[in-house]
Amino acid sequence: MGASLLLVGCGRMGAAMLEGWLASGVAGRVVVVEPQGAGVADPRVTRCAGPAQVPPEFRPDAVVFAVKPQVMDTVVPAYQPYAESGAVMLSIAAGRTIGYFEARLGPEAAVVRAMPNTPAAIGRGITVACANGRVRPDRRALCESLLAAVGEVGWVEDEVLIDAVTGVSGSGPAYVFLLCEALAEAGREAGLPGDLAMRLARATVSGAGELLHRSPESAEQLRRNVTSPNGTTQAALDVLMAPDGLQALMTRAVAAATRRSRELAS
Repeated sequence: MGASLLLVGCGRMGAAMLEGWLASGVAGRVVVVEPQGAGVADPRVTRCAGPAQVPPEFRPDAVVFAVKPQVMDTVVPAYQPYAESGAVMLSIAAGRTIGYFEARLGPEAAVVRAMPNTPAAIGRGITVACANGRVRPDRRALCESLLAAVGEVGWVEDEVLIDAVTGVSGSGPAYVFLLCEALAEAGREAGLPGDLAMRLARATVSGAGELLHRSPESAEQLRRNVTSPNGTTQAALDVLMAPDGLQALMTRAVAAATRRSRELAS
């Protein structure tokens, strides 16, 4: 029998997680609090417009916060009774620390802070989570199952590392999409028709990503496999791997995202 879950917010990420829970069987019953509607026709799912409409007899094993960080102040306090009754509180909101939830849900609240990314929408995300000291092993295992329904899961013991996770994987899909845009634009500059350039870029980025996913070889080795000495790929890599090339640029970008994550958390 699956877990009893209370999902607060059912936007893109919340909906992706809900779909994963239902498909994997980790969810036994789910109550979704979403004023706009969950859009899910499943007998295991009950939709409520607000916390006051949650059935009074419902006792969730986990409460999952999937609302935007800027509305958390008005949303979170209503769920304090569930924290007091032993539910683990799992947040996937960027910039909201474990301490933030403890302050609003009580010092005894069991809280897991998680940072997923958007490929969760197709079951290929990766999430890194951090738990406070009040999360029991069985509740931690439940959170892992909930997050694993939409991709890979990792854990850190130091919450500060969540900011770096945000900079690498949380924001990372946008970097890849920008790479696709830039590659297509470079193709247009080289004389290719725009639609063909974008088709080539999309297929190359998605195909290379799938090869990286399936291959047991490292990213470095896969790069070497494509690169012939003194060939065309090497000529391009001489530019991208220059001291002021892609690595330096990516390091600055991740540092900027990490810094902004810390600012939001404070």
